[in-house]
Amino acid sequence: MSTKSPIKRAVSESLFATAKNFFPGGVNSPVRAFKSVGGIPLFIKKGDGARIWDEDDNEFIDFCCSWGPLILGHNNPHVYNSIVSTLQNGASFGAPTRKENDLAKFILDRIPFIDKMRFVSSGTEAVMSAIRLARGYTGKTKIVKFDGCYHGHVDALLVNAGSGLVTFGTSSSAGVPEVLANETLVLPLNDLEALRTCLENYHHDIACIIIEPVPANNGLLLQDGVFLNQLRELCTEYKVLLIFDEVISGFRVSFGGAAELYGIQPDIVTYGKIIGGGLPVGAYGAKKEIMAFVSPDGPVYQAGTLSGNPVAMAAGLAQLEVCAQEDFYAKQEAKTKFMVSQLNEHANAHNYPVEIVSIGSIFWFSFNGHKKIQAASQINPDMSKFNELHHFLLNEGVYFGPSGYEVGFISEAHQVSDLEFAIEKIKLGFVAIYGGN
Repeated sequence: MSTKSPIKRAVSESLFATAKNFFPGGVNSPVRAFKSVGGIPLFIKKGDGARIWDEDDNEFIDFCCSWGPLILGHNNPHVYNSIVSTLQNGASFGAPTRKENDLAKFILDRIPFIDKMRFVSSGTEAVMSAIRLARGYTGKTKIVKFDGCYHGHVDALLVNAGSGLVTFGTSSSAGVPEVLANETLVLPLNDLEALRTCLENYHHDIACIIIEPVPANNGLLLQDGVFLNQLRELCTEYKVLLIFDEVISGFRVSFGGAAELYGIQPDIVTYGKIIGGGLPVGAYGAKKEIMAFVSPDGPVYQAGTLSGNPVAMAAGLAQLEVCAQEDFYAKQEAKTKFMVSQLNEHANAHNYPVEIVSIGSIFWFSFNGHKKIQAASQINPDMSKFNELHHFLLNEGVYFGPSGYEVGFISEAHQVSDLEFAIEKIKLGFVAIYGGN
């Protein structure tokens, strides 16, 4: 077990007790409550580079990175200076600004399969708008999603699979009417038979199929190129729009996201996280023929008071300017493989039933032995080993998101010394969980 005394938690405990009087569960997003891993959530006071400090002044190397947006780490000077200089002219206007043009041009110049885009304020809002656009463009109502992919808290997508190969969705949240959930078909990932059957039977009613091409919200369920390419071909054949939800993978696995990495062009794409530089931003984009349906040019209404907020636009552009530099993604992947390979070698040498799966600068602890995990049904629902590891590492100064289903991220700010420190602590965590040395 850990050789250190338990970290100080008194201030976080007090703040959490107060927060429960203000917010459901004491938090403004459910996973932050530490219910998955147990215990009291840490209240974070500041971040710098690859590190964060909580209100009790405990210091951690951070592999959550605000759940993905901070690909340059905390308080990056280039992003910080861009935010400050923009904020000096005002925080919000509810009117067009040059910053929107600048960020859009930077993105569109580098992603050839979209002609136009619309900025919104979150990934969920981007997905919601993309679904509405697909329905408005096609005149059809049903949508298809895959079990194990998460697309934000959109009513039509908060659904689980029912029984059978091709199933109508069932609500996975109170407040989502079954009549709405029934407009969503849920398929297993990486199952071409189910996909073909669904399209053969329902293509006349299906507006779109939405997928995380790198499913990273329910473990890291890496898909093979055959399935993704067949998905593209079948959508084209049956005249169904394909939406790539790249809120996590966009600008993370490559500048053009999984679409660039796999060489597959979706009809509509959604972005978020990284394009805001740590501030709330989302976006959706498509070819001009599809985007022409968005108001005020077309009949699909979508609006937002803070859409294209100038401070968020400035932060996003500053961050993407760094991401677009030569070899940025190669260096990120190399750092990730450095950490992942050492941990997997250690786990294999000691016969620990754990494997760290990665793509680009995303990684995930799979406590499923060493089998390939491509579907949600293959994940071991027993997360007790991750929970033990999470608590052990908090005490050792290493922070991961508080759920075994969530992925970890490596940023440009993580130095080799940070990774070496984390590697040694994770190895000690494995010993604490499984024994050995």
